[in-house]
Amino acid sequence: MLESLSVPTLIVALAEIGDKTQLLALLLAARFRQPWPIIAGIIAATLANHFAAGAIGNWVAGFFSAANLSWILAACFATVALWTLVPDTLDDDESAGFTRYGPFLTTLIAFFIAEMGDKTQVATVMLAAQYPHFVLVVMGTTLGMLIANVPVVLLGNFAAERLPLTLIRRLAACAFGVLALYAGYQALKLGGIA
Repeated sequence: MLESLSVPTLIVALAEIGDKTQLLALLLAARFRQPWPIIAGIIAATLANHFAAGAIGNWVAGFFSAANLSWILAACFATVALWTLVPDTLDDDESAGFTRYGPFLTTLIAFFIAEMGDKTQVATVMLAAQYPHFVLVVMGTTLGMLIANVPVVLLGNFAAERLPLTLIRRLAACAFGVLALYAGYQALKLGGIA
């Protein structure tokens, strides 16, 4: 049960560093200079987005045998591992149209949209398919997002410029790679393709 919370927290915290939503958090912090409404918006958007992603992962898991699901997860985790190595960029105008709504609503809307199809959302779907306690997975992925984004909002550009982003991306890719290997191992243990 604890694994359903701790693994998603670690994986998403690592994967989020240098991600476009972290760049968005930095942009919003610089634009509004009001950290608490931005953090509240990040929490609300991430919970909504990751709850939907977790529900999908949990639902999809029921359509496959345990062995087939493990093979699918292994392939998906391997893909996300490679995807994690590619640095994200953020166009300055991605959130510019929303700023008239204030820091909370702007963050809520911008983060929810930015997370659509993002690697952390895809990871949430996969983790919810892998672990039985999908609510804990959602809590873990949301906590991982906060671990990566709250310091950026609070410290702004100071912290973001000093992080070894290449090393962190590689560590996140390795973590997803380990999950891919583990899922492949589980598939072999369950008897291959059923």
